[in-house]
This record gives sequence, C-alpha cells and structure tokens, in this order.
Amino acid sequence: MPSEIRDAMDAIGEQARSAGQVIARTPTGAKNRALEAMARQIEGARDRILEANAADLEAANRTGLSSALLDRLELTPERVGAMAEGLAQIASLPDPVGEISDMSPRPSGITVGKMRVPLGVIGIIYESRPNVTADAAGLCLKSGNAAILRGGSEALHSNGAIGDCLARGLAEAGLPESVIQVLKTTDRSAVSAMLQSPHYLDVIVPRGGRGLIEKVSAESQVPVIRHLDGNCHVFVDDHADVDKAVEIAFNAKCRRYGVCGAMETLLLASSVAAAVLERLLPRYVEAGVELRGCARTREMVPGCTGATESDWETEYLAPVLAVRIVDSLDEAIAHIGRYGSGHTDAIVTNDLSRSQRFIREVDSSSVMVNASTQFADGFEYGLGAEIGISTDRLHVRGPVGLEGLTIQKYIVYGDGTTRP
Repeated sequence: MPSEIRDAMDAIGEQARSAGQVIARTPTGAKNRALEAMARQIEGARDRILEANAADLEAANRTGLSSALLDRLELTPERVGAMAEGLAQIASLPDPVGEISDMSPRPSGITVGKMRVPLGVIGIIYESRPNVTADAAGLCLKSGNAAILRGGSEALHSNGAIGDCLARGLAEAGLPESVIQVLKTTDRSAVSAMLQSPHYLDVIVPRGGRGLIEKVSAESQVPVIRHLDGNCHVFVDDHADVDKAVEIAFNAKCRRYGVCGAMETLLLASSVAAAVLERLLPRYVEAGVELRGCARTREMVPGCTGATESDWETEYLAPVLAVRIVDSLDEAIAHIGRYGSGHTDAIVTNDLSRSQRFIREVDSSSVMVNASTQFADGFEYGLGAEIGISTDRLHVRGPVGLEGLTIQKYIVYGDGTTRP
C-alpha cells in the first residue's frame, strides 16, 4: 500500500488508541452530554447534510448504483431526524460499562465476579448507508470505545458532513475529537491498512455486501464481528391465520427492500398456499415484486418465473421474491437450514407447539413468531441503534447494541487472602 496511506492510518490509529483510554474512563453523564450535543449538531446541520447527500446521489446515479444501494444511500429529512433521535435514545439507555454481576463468595475466602469493560478501538467498514456513521459513533461512544469509521466512496460527502457534526459535538462536550474519526479518503488501501492494524484496532465490524464481508473476513488480522447475508424466510404454517399471514408476508418483503431483515424467500404450507397466494399476489403485482417460484408455485401463479437453486440462496435486496410450497414444518425447517444465512426467520402459526419447535430448531440470530422479519432492527429490539447484526457464534449474536460492544473481565476481592 502507498506509504502515505500507511503513515496516515498509523497516525489515526495512535490517536484512536489514546482517545480510547480517555473515553473508557469517561463518566456516563459526560458521554450522554456528548451524545446529546452530537444530536443537536446533526439537527442543526440538516440542510447541509441533505446537500451533501444529494451530491452523493447524483454521482451514484451516474455510475449506475443499484436501486437497493441507492435506497440505502438516500437521506431524507426524516432519516436525518432519525439519526439525531438515535443518538438521543442511546444517551437515555443504561451504560453497560462498569456493570458488575455474578459476585460469588468462594470457600477460599475470595469473592469472584465479572465487570463489563469496553472492547477498546473499533473499526467499522461499511457501504452506502450514511446513517451508520451516526449510529456507530453513538454506540461506540456510549460503550466507552473509540471508533475509526470508513464508509464507502459512494457516501463520501454525506459521511463527511455527518462526521463534522460528530466532531463538533465531541468538542462541545469537552471530549477528544479523535474518539470518533471518520476517514475522508476513497483510497481502498485505507481498508487494507485497517485490516492490518491489530496494534491499533481491537475489533472490525464490516457492514455491506458479500464481497466486502468476505474480503474483510479473509484478510483481517483483527477479530471480526460479521454477517454475510440477510437471506430471511417467512414460513406460513398449516395452522396460520391467513389474514395475519398476508399482512406479515407483504410487510416482510415490501416495507423496505434494501434492509438486511427483508424477507427473500416465502415458504407456504401446501394446505394454505392457494388461499395466501390468492390474496398476496395482487398486492405483490401492484408493488412491482417479481416472483420466482417452485414448480407447484408456478402452477398457481401463471407467468411466475421458475426458481433456480441460486434463487433460494440469494439476498436480493430488491423487489424479487422466491416462493416455495412445502408439505410440512420439517420440510420448511430443512429448507431454512440448507439455504438460510442465520439472520432472521419467522413462522406464522396459531399452533403453540409448532411455533416452539420452530424457534428451537431454526438456528438463526433472530427467530420470530407471527411477526415481520423487518423487526430485526436495533431500534425495535430496544437497543436504541445497532452497529450491525451478527450471525457469528462468538461473543455476540443478533443486533449488536451497547452490551455487544463490551466484554467481561473477572474481578476478585479478598481481605489479605492468600492461597494455601
């Protein structure tokens, strides 16, 4: 990589490591004041942020960015307001840092417990979504971590404008601006430099498409919290309420196409498939959703494209939906086990025992009963915001909020106690 990029990233890493030591011991009240100041700065700069976003959108349209990524890139007055609201919500959440639990006296005379502490310095590498800049900054700050944020080149102006607001908020609260550093370079070697900096970074969180996640996972010398795809399923069971099933299946796909909690495959029990499709199909047609179905689906939906093997595995992030008719709960669970990404899967049923089987046997980070998969979101889970949704099995799984950005250390109390 170019020496100037390596030198610049080393300087940023040193500043982050130093700032991390400050924010790790910063009292909750001071962190909350910084978050509230950052929220005010974003609200006050709404027009500036929207102007910067308009420049990004214009450039993205010229380069042919996909509709799903354009949706993620676009900011509206409401989305800017939601960023500020997210920071304010994080300020109102309990601070996990310093929380002590599981204190237990031992026969030897010591008392052993656990304390939550920050991870340290977190690197976030993400694509398209400029709101991640504010969400990630707020969560890292409240959990006592410093952060280095590297957004995609398509959101360079938006992220820069938001980053300026965050810096002003930190300064207003008397905290080092280097607690949150937003990289303002489009040079891809900056990403490689982050991945090769275990002496500065304690964890990397990638948010974006499969290509980005696979690159980070393969090349990083820093531990990674990741998810590859949001290939989410809704299974409409034999014992489902058809009215509920129709509303859930429509919302899970059509509320927003470009979010990782969007349904990509609809599984229908054979006994209710005709009734559900009869009511869903006109709504999908009106919304412009293309259906790709199994042979039995195509018999019920004239003109439906045949689903290929790759369709069952694909996170479309677009108005495309794979549909399969199954004969049993076992078959639905087996399909999810084979093709799912471990993100979010839901069952629609009025049968308690079948719903309990589904939540026990479907191995995903979120499993839902009679609810849209689009609820897989930090706000909806009461986390305020999220830094991402982890489908890993170590440290944290599901939406990663404040607690997921901390770890526990053992603490031991004695009274001049020695070990015999």
